[in-house]
Amino acid sequence: MIETSKYHITQAGLAGEQLLVDAAKKNPKDFAVLYDKYYEPIFRYIYQRVDDKEVAFDITQQVFLKALDNLYKYEFRGVPFASWLYRIAYSELNNLFRKKKVEHTVNIDSVSVYSIIEEIQESKIEQYHDKIIEIIAEQLDEDDLQLIEMRFFEKRSFKEIAEILDITENNAKVRTYRILDRLKKIIK
Repeated sequence: MIETSKYHITQAGLAGEQLLVDAAKKNPKDFAVLYDKYYEPIFRYIYQRVDDKEVAFDITQQVFLKALDNLYKYEFRGVPFASWLYRIAYSELNNLFRKKKVEHTVNIDSVSVYSIIEEIQESKIEQYHDKIIEIIAEQLDEDDLQLIEMRFFEKRSFKEIAEILDITENNAKVRTYRILDRLKKIIK
């Protein structure tokens, strides 16, 4: 079963965060608070996917420049402000992968692989561990890989994944379970 996400934020936290966003909308200098709060997590998200520090720094800066330029468009949707930043980062990464044919890096840990195996309800976990890693690394396309990373490796909720990918929560669930069904068929 999926454990609690470290990305979870309480209602009070969301309200406080919204005050910070509103202040930054009124005065761009106040964006510095949001930048300081989210720079490191956004950088780590990007760096885990490109495995090149200089490229990660550049993309992270692009994310925050776009966020600042488009802050007036931000609308609260019941998820953390970070989800909006991750959506921008996701878009920038996809642009990078498409334009420059940069290889996507996947950081896979065994616990996350076991979560995937449990989700597809296989009883012989050990037997499938290496096969799952191989399939994830070599056979999933970029969009599917991003979704699996967010759900199983980063432990994000479907609601937050939907916000980042700019899809409905139901679509995030359906796409995830279709990927898991494909993994199950490949394993068998």
